[in-house]
Amino acid sequence: MSEKRVYTFGNGKAEGKADMRNLLGGKGANLAEMNLIGVPVPPGFTITTDVCNEYFEKGKEKVVELLKGEVEASVQHIENLMHSKFGDVENPLLVSVRSGARASMPGMMDTILNLGLNDEVVEGLARKTGNERFAYDSYRRFVQMYGDVVLGMKPVNKEDIDPFEEIIIAVKKQRGIALDNEMNVDELKQLVTLFKQAIKEQTGRDFPVDPMEQLWGAICAVFDSWMNERAILYRKMEGIPAEWGTAVSVMAMVFGNMGNTSATGVCFSRDAATGENRFNGEYLVNAQGEDVVAGIRTPQQITKEGSLRWAEQQCIDEEIRASKYPSMEEAMPEIYKQLNDIQQKLEAHYHDMQDMEFTVQEGHLWFLQTRNGKRTGTAMVKIAMDLLREGEIDEKTALLRCEPNKLDELLHPVFDKEAQMTAKVLTRGLPASPGAACGQVVFFADDAEHWHDDGHQVIMVRIETSPEDLAGMSAAEGILTARGGMTSHAAVVARGMGKCCVSGAGAINVDYKSRTVEIDGTTIHEGDYISINGSTGEVYLGEVKTKPAEVTGDFAKLMELCQKYTKLVVRTNADTPHDAEIARNFGAVGIGLCRTEHMFFENEKIKAMREMILADTKEGREKALEKLLPYQKQDFYGILKAMDGYPVNVRLLDPPLHEFVPHDLAGQKVMAEEMGISVEEIQHRVNSLSEHNPMLGHRGCRLGNTYPEITAMQTRAILGAAIDLKKAGYDPKPEIMVPLIGSANEFDVQEAVIRATANQLFEKEGVEIPFKIGTMIEIPRAALTAEKIAERAEYFSFGTNDLTQMTFGFSRDDIASFLPVYLEKKILKVDPFQVLDQAGVGQLVEMGVKKGRSTRPNLKCGICGEHGGEPSSVKFCHRVGLNYVSCSPFRVPIARLAAAQAAIEE
Repeated sequence: MSEKRVYTFGNGKAEGKADMRNLLGGKGANLAEMNLIGVPVPPGFTITTDVCNEYFEKGKEKVVELLKGEVEASVQHIENLMHSKFGDVENPLLVSVRSGARASMPGMMDTILNLGLNDEVVEGLARKTGNERFAYDSYRRFVQMYGDVVLGMKPVNKEDIDPFEEIIIAVKKQRGIALDNEMNVDELKQLVTLFKQAIKEQTGRDFPVDPMEQLWGAICAVFDSWMNERAILYRKMEGIPAEWGTAVSVMAMVFGNMGNTSATGVCFSRDAATGENRFNGEYLVNAQGEDVVAGIRTPQQITKEGSLRWAEQQCIDEEIRASKYPSMEEAMPEIYKQLNDIQQKLEAHYHDMQDMEFTVQEGHLWFLQTRNGKRTGTAMVKIAMDLLREGEIDEKTALLRCEPNKLDELLHPVFDKEAQMTAKVLTRGLPASPGAACGQVVFFADDAEHWHDDGHQVIMVRIETSPEDLAGMSAAEGILTARGGMTSHAAVVARGMGKCCVSGAGAINVDYKSRTVEIDGTTIHEGDYISINGSTGEVYLGEVKTKPAEVTGDFAKLMELCQKYTKLVVRTNADTPHDAEIARNFGAVGIGLCRTEHMFFENEKIKAMREMILADTKEGREKALEKLLPYQKQDFYGILKAMDGYPVNVRLLDPPLHEFVPHDLAGQKVMAEEMGISVEEIQHRVNSLSEHNPMLGHRGCRLGNTYPEITAMQTRAILGAAIDLKKAGYDPKPEIMVPLIGSANEFDVQEAVIRATANQLFEKEGVEIPFKIGTMIEIPRAALTAEKIAERAEYFSFGTNDLTQMTFGFSRDDIASFLPVYLEKKILKVDPFQVLDQAGVGQLVEMGVKKGRSTRPNLKCGICGEHGGEPSSVKFCHRVGLNYVSCSPFRVPIARLAAAQAAIEE
């Protein structure tokens, strides 16, 4: 690691720059960069991410000792630029301490403002500024933040509110006031005293008075927050490695709470929800940054256009809006102009949508942060395509800017317009994150998790969300809050997660103790259904019907770009014409896996299937198979027709036979009557099919090799359907796949049956259909002997679900009993059934491809396991030379984008 642990910035100079985000974190790197390009930033310093790792390896005392000299020199650097002194009573310097990982983690780690105050310094600050109210407002905020973040003050029970908030409510109640900014100096002094008493009572510790002790406490608390529960969960959700660590940035405080010429706010260079090229954001006069994010006061809009939109959503008339909630553009026109100029400069510099925090101190504008803004999937695509059209980025950058998994959000259902028109609108809030969500109301994060795990869809309703609610937000279908604007914690995190969110619905009264929410006279209890529209801000009573989203506009253009750059094509896993059509509309160019066993579970089909399995002679089986033939043929006709002109890879019957037979007495009686034999005989045959380890038993090609009549029937059905389609003027391209082979001999026997059946059928029909016979490589031995298998097999499809199961020796049906422990103990980094194990299973795939092509150079290879729609696995498939991946219909766009990115990255 670097010997230098601390990097300073300020007054237009900086020791760091934008491309040092791995070392300085996103915040630290961007603070340095803003200095270098002339954006007004308070001076400060950043402690590197390497130190975070040292902190957890060597411990707090050792790291404080290592940092001491550099931190003290850096504090002096701030003092020199701010012409004030840290801890000095007459001319005090205050600082903020903020986290900043290399990947944006909004709200997940801790921040402390106004650090450096004590009972003497606060008096000096009041004298220096001539503003006693401001000094004590800053002091009570500092004690509250420090008590929470460093000293660990928390509610005792989840139904309780924050202990500091409880004190604030009681003090305001004494005077009959509603807002924090209505408190006078005496009440603010009272809060400081009561806060310190509460800290002593709950923690047994006195509030520290030495500013340097406060600073070290805050720095260590930020490092500690890298390993707090919510940060760990967020990293897991976003795939951020723990070893990246967080940096700590310490900056001179600038104050938005110094009166009516001071303010604080958050703004975006484009709309983070829709992607619209519209400068927007929220601010509060006479406030500090946490007020905007927490949503304790109703924030005002930065632009007049935004203010008019907000007023319309809240049904506030223009006269009230202009007098009570003026935009910054109207109330502070000069500051607004500077802010607008700088946001344009920052977006042009970074060539991406920026999320910025700023403070106005007595008419002087300061920037505290800029970062590439979190955005919804819709906004991600629109912003990338708009920046491409504007000439800000090129096509490859536009593709690389889009996260494949976020495309999933564009495919989420939307409310059916007719159902919406008849639904009862309870209230309106702010459309904080688009989408449609219905679910049962819950009020707490842990309940949202438990209800979700039990199979319920839930809407989490909160007064306001905090970072502790992350797990619940993740489990919920949507989030509804009483407080908070478009830049509140709920809004920002929901957009990042792609969750539907309505925030700032002021008409809702949440009672955590009774677990009810009252909305304009309607009381809703925990478990009652509501629906929310994150695109309009409307909240409806009950469940509102949804319909699938349509893929058009910029999304379609993005997919065209993918087509231009990708080498690896994307097919779909589909067992019905409906699924095939959906996938084709998303750009799938064939079916990589059609599972025939999924077709047998309808009433008449299952009877015939059971008759075939329970028959004890070849003649009996053939009789039952004749009944199945027309059903199978009809299924294949629909699927081949839906994929006309594209290959359809049909896997022959694969699962264990006992899955199909009736294990209940009623079902056994039906089959006895159908087959004209006794129930006892049926029971005897059912019992004889029982296996100790059915997934390794009589399934796959073993079925076809012991009962070749099954393979013959399926071949007639597949090719018969293709013949009928060809006669009707279509262009069917069937592929027949032999499953679960472990040796070339198993394939050879099946191929002989398929070829002989095909020849008989072509001769009888007088029509010949070109088709391929291939195999599924899903047993390690098949990958190891692939060169032998490829002598006859015309293509390979890697079934990575079973290949993972057999390589690890993990049953995918039983892995849940130990997987959480394995992930927690880092025995496994990820679930290998979701993300391809490239070192082990991937090695078998790569070996299978090379060995197969050593015998048959033009061998087509694909993958059809669940990994076919997982971005990192798709990129691996590109690197090892596969021709295609196949995935479920709704993951086709994700795989297409990942495949295009793989080609560009190469």
